[in-house]
Amino acid sequence: MLYIYHIQSDGIISCLVSLCLDPKIRIFDLGRKKAKVDEFPLCGHMVSDEYEQLSSEALEAARICANKYMVKTCGKDGFHIRMRLHPFHVIRINKMLSCAGADRLQTGMRGAFGKPPWHVGRVNNGQVIIVCTHQGPEQGARGWELCAEPKFKFSGRQKVK
Repeated sequence: MLYIYHIQSDGIISCLVSLCLDPKIRIFDLGRKKAKVDEFPLCGHMVSDEYEQLSSEALEAARICANKYMVKTCGKDGFHIRMRLHPFHVIRINKMLSCAGADRLQTGMRGAFGKPPWHVGRVNNGQVIIVCTHQGPEQGARGWELCAEPKFKFSGRQKVK
């Protein structure tokens, strides 16, 4: 529901805007969530290297990939992963036909507000996408590999710090 202040009616009116489905990613914290700060001394960040939009499906795929890798290497309670990007932005698409006789079936750009098929998160240059903390020097190299694993689920350039 969208509320708009309308000048002619001298009050607030409500306009029904078709809402998008819920985003695919629901869980943003993984591993041992209630761990103290000093329990996991090693930390890795995946940082975006360009301005882009990441879909909620890509964020969910990266979360699953990171979780599987860390459970396999560090154990179930030996890490904490936080997804720092939330997909709040709604993308709208105006579907167009491209078959023979399509000009008779559709109205072009008249009423081209579009339908909301998915959610995306907008990422700035240098913004942190995923944070992983884990314990012990025995998993030292693996912690940096963690952020390299879900990097392949995203388009664009990301770097690990």
